[in-house]
Amino acid sequence: MNIGEIARRAGVSRSTVSYALSGKRPVSDDTRHKIQRVIDELGYRPNASARALANGRTSTIGLVFPPAGNHYTGMQLDFIGSVVEAAAAHDYDVLLSPSGVDSDRSFQRMLGERRVDGAILMEIRLEDDRVDHLAALGFPSVAIGRTAHPEGTWWVGLDHTALAGACVHHLADLGHRRVAFVNRPEQLLRAGYESAHHGLDGFTKAAAERGLAVRTYCCGDDAASGQACLEQILRDEPATTALVTLNEAALGGIYRGLSVAGRHVPRDFSVTGVVAGRWAETVTPQLTAADVPAEQMGRLAVELLVERLDQPGAAARHHLLAPPISLRASTGPAGGTPSAQAPGSGVDPHS
Repeated sequence: MNIGEIARRAGVSRSTVSYALSGKRPVSDDTRHKIQRVIDELGYRPNASARALANGRTSTIGLVFPPAGNHYTGMQLDFIGSVVEAAAAHDYDVLLSPSGVDSDRSFQRMLGERRVDGAILMEIRLEDDRVDHLAALGFPSVAIGRTAHPEGTWWVGLDHTALAGACVHHLADLGHRRVAFVNRPEQLLRAGYESAHHGLDGFTKAAAERGLAVRTYCCGDDAASGQACLEQILRDEPATTALVTLNEAALGGIYRGLSVAGRHVPRDFSVTGVVAGRWAETVTPQLTAADVPAEQMGRLAVELLVERLDQPGAAARHHLLAPPISLRASTGPAGGTPSAQAPGSGVDPHS
């Protein structure tokens, strides 16, 4: 069946059918229903546009997710997979837009051509024009992350402040006095990436509370940058005995740099941070870390967006998650032997 056949049976022009399917121009409800009856009578299996014609929905949500650098990191791919899986459970497809700002053509096409019913935004900045733009339009959206002023918005976030602080307290409890912080790339910090700023705040505040000597570093999202950063840490302060990182993509390089420097983990040097659990378990020794619950966060974001779509007048809601630190094998007493804590036991970031 084509547009011409639909138009003939509905007694309207081809252009009217086209406008009704695309939504590019308004069509009266009577005409829209007449066209839909023809589709139903012919047993046509509607495509996405025809579904939108029938119920005002595309059954598609947009995932606005710019890669932070030249590629998606493992944690970012985990988030994408979790959103796709959760959306499928609600009978929604996912359209990925690698958009960084509201002026991007991909972002504008997603909105202007009514390709999606709502959007999930990722890689949130403290001042984020995408969040502001969608709020001004009244377009249903949910952020994974939070802006500097999240009041009245829908979002799912990870409490990087509490989690980075918990890592510091864990190391301080083990006797470490000189600790480094390995953050995301400098351009992301300058751009106001929420996770990089809140993680840095949590680290510095906790270090001050415990009276630690610290240095902070920005690091590229790759292993080579991780190794170079670790080498710089040891040049700047050879007495450093531990570090906290938010940069899982640099983790392999950090471990390699320690090995090259002759620092045994955890006998001579402890490593911890905030990374996805499956990545924490791929390094040797396995990383003591606050495991990022990517699957849970993606699912919660989809559930909030579906709630917004089903209940347009609902009050804004959010989830702020702070998982405990999973104690594995990469941290131990300063100048001592590894902690005897069992893998999988945890440290509450709020304790």
